[in-house]
Amino acid sequence: MSDPHLVTFAAPAGLARAVGADAADGRSPLKQRLRRAERRARLRAYALIAPLLLFILLSFLVPIGMMLVNSIHDPLVSDVLPRTARLLDRLPAQAQVPDEPAFAALAEDMKAAAEAQTASRVASRLNFEQSGLRTLFMKTVRGMAGADAGEPGSWKQRFVQIDPAWDEPGIWTVLRQTARTPTAGYYLAALDLRRDAQDRFERLPEGDRLYLDVFGRTIWLSVLVTLACLAIGYPLAYWLAAKPAKTGNLLMVLVLLPFWTSLLVRTTAWIVLLQKEGVVNSALQALGLIREPLELMFNRFGVVAGMTHILLPFMILPLYSVMKQIPPAYVRAARSLGASPATAFLRVYVPQSMPGVGAGVLLVFILALGYYITPALLGGAADQMMSYFIADHLTRSLNWGLASALGGLLLAGVLVLYVVYERIVGVGNVRLG
Repeated sequence: MSDPHLVTFAAPAGLARAVGADAADGRSPLKQRLRRAERRARLRAYALIAPLLLFILLSFLVPIGMMLVNSIHDPLVSDVLPRTARLLDRLPAQAQVPDEPAFAALAEDMKAAAEAQTASRVASRLNFEQSGLRTLFMKTVRGMAGADAGEPGSWKQRFVQIDPAWDEPGIWTVLRQTARTPTAGYYLAALDLRRDAQDRFERLPEGDRLYLDVFGRTIWLSVLVTLACLAIGYPLAYWLAAKPAKTGNLLMVLVLLPFWTSLLVRTTAWIVLLQKEGVVNSALQALGLIREPLELMFNRFGVVAGMTHILLPFMILPLYSVMKQIPPAYVRAARSLGASPATAFLRVYVPQSMPGVGAGVLLVFILALGYYITPALLGGAADQMMSYFIADHLTRSLNWGLASALGGLLLAGVLVLYVVYERIVGVGNVRLG
């Protein structure tokens, strides 16, 4: 029986079919408004993160790209000595002095470089490859300044009269190799390698090898600092995570306190502590534990101690964030099943804290690889890391290509380390799953 108060309306058949068709093909007004709202939300989100993306692009990605390009692109010699570069590029790579046309081309290029005042730049570039070539090149440029093609004698004779070194293949090998672009010369130098006259790789003489030892020292110091931070940070993070929330947050302020102090101030404070007349030696002498001051600075100990203090918060924070999420009931359950405290900790608690260990180790190690101020102030000559030599090439010797190559190798090492870490963590997650 129908309700007399209930009124029903029947839509026209054509309108119903139109609405049904729009809904079927996804063109209903509601869906269109929903898509427009989602599109506006995405545009607002992109607009909000655009300044950050632009900042990262300009301050991080662009400089890294310029560094990598600068490490393989060096057109200085080919731009200043174009005739010589083209001629030497066509000659076979062999240990011999080229013919007269090469000397004539080099003479013309030297005259043009002297007029354009660019000869000193080429001389400095050649000196990076072989010590003494700057003096040889500039002396020859001055000697060629007044030379004329109509004068008797060949160009080769004039070069040899200025300096007999031009009659040896060494200088021509350097000219040919530095005139190439792109070049792998900077990376070879960063690996203590070079090309011989036949373009074969060979190691530098033992007295000229430097950077492989520096790379090894940098990695070893970073490993020592990482292990020291882990040994100190793990029990401290465990202790903080076991505290009540209010107490733990208050103690975390002490952990974060170094972040609010300048890096230079913290390093200078270690100088006050570790110097011969510093706080540590004075206290040990006052207690009668030592008779003479200990050498705590300008050595490996000072570098490791200073870097460990500065990087320790970067180890504690990931560990604390992971340990705080581990339920204490797991360890209690293991104890109730008969496990000893040590067994319960090692087999139940430690595996669950490994993500924090991996993140902290990776963060501390990567940061330690690029440290400069602390090793420079607290370490000796045999304790300087790769960052010291990169800064030296950028500011003193102005060998930006080699500095870029050294930085590129450090960047490659960090990326390889990150890939290995991701694979290990991924495999671990699969096994846990």
